[in-house]
Amino acid sequence: MVDVVISGTGLYVPPHRITNEQLVETFNEYVDQYNAEHKADIDAGLTPALQHSSAEFIQKASGIKARHLVDVEGVMDLNRMMSKMPEGGHGDTDTPCFQANMAIEAANMALEQAGLKPEDIDQTICSAAVLQRYFPAIGIEVQHHLGTKGSALDMVMGCSSATYGLISGVNAIKSGIANRVLMVNPEIFSTMINFRDRDSHFIFGDIATAVVLERADLAKGKDLWKVTGTKAETQYSNNIRSNYGPMTRLDDDSMFRKDMFFVQEGRKVFKELLPLVTEFISTQLESEGLKVEDLARMWLHQANINMNMYAAKKLLGREPVEGEAPTVLDEYGNTAGAGSVVAFHKHRGDLKAGDKGIICSFGAGYSIGSLLVEKL
Repeated sequence: MVDVVISGTGLYVPPHRITNEQLVETFNEYVDQYNAEHKADIDAGLTPALQHSSAEFIQKASGIKARHLVDVEGVMDLNRMMSKMPEGGHGDTDTPCFQANMAIEAANMALEQAGLKPEDIDQTICSAAVLQRYFPAIGIEVQHHLGTKGSALDMVMGCSSATYGLISGVNAIKSGIANRVLMVNPEIFSTMINFRDRDSHFIFGDIATAVVLERADLAKGKDLWKVTGTKAETQYSNNIRSNYGPMTRLDDDSMFRKDMFFVQEGRKVFKELLPLVTEFISTQLESEGLKVEDLARMWLHQANINMNMYAAKKLLGREPVEGEAPTVLDEYGNTAGAGSVVAFHKHRGDLKAGDKGIICSFGAGYSIGSLLVEKL
């Protein structure tokens, strides 16, 4: 059987950053405006008054202090409170669209780390929670502008998009379809957020990750991680849902309908999904003859600090110590499918040969995907 390794990872962070304090300032101004406009109905008990938010509330609820967005200006505009389409956002044959460009930036970093050129890649997988369009595939656009070979495709698997993309890449190599796979994961989930909703306006940030997968016997990189096992599982749930894509709204300022945004039943997700995740990981470890104590690190989906710590504590049977389940929420927020890969990218440099870990994501669907890895 062919062994597969991760030989490079890359990250692209949009330059536009917004802190909790900045986000709350606009949100609270909107609340005051709304309550003033609906004062008669509020006083008559016909509609509830909206409540202010605070930076402290956001950090306690999520662990998030700031996030990077594809656009801040539109989000901070009280009359809009939605992202604006970045310049040249649709792309054409000569210029990549903004989502493809994010992917290319991350891919260049991953390829450099792996010691490869784009033409060394023979399959490109673009997997993200939200795609800018359905066709032509963003993955094919990345392939065209980056210069990778072979085939390219798109995948959408909510917050499990990156791990599902990686699992597909591993399987492509093991089956002989490809020798080297580039998985790009450009997340633009802020385009799906209702920034007038107190419970969700602070959750998501935008980012792009990229991962190079290779046949182990071909890899020449200096930082190699053997993929020792993969697992994926889904169970239908309507508790995290989106009925429309982002481009339906972003080009039309008037399209502010609540049913066109991401919505979730957060308490139900916490109650239902986390037991599935911990059982999933425990079963996977058992099937590989491992115990959670054998893992030097757990790179978990960066949903919010409470979900991460609950899952880690449940698996370990104790509070995790620093470094066992690192989070990147404070700086990047929930980056949809990218979170576990961002954590892996930024928090693996201190591990040594023989150390084992798990890259695991979970989210809408419900979907759970994970890869067991070992440092070579």
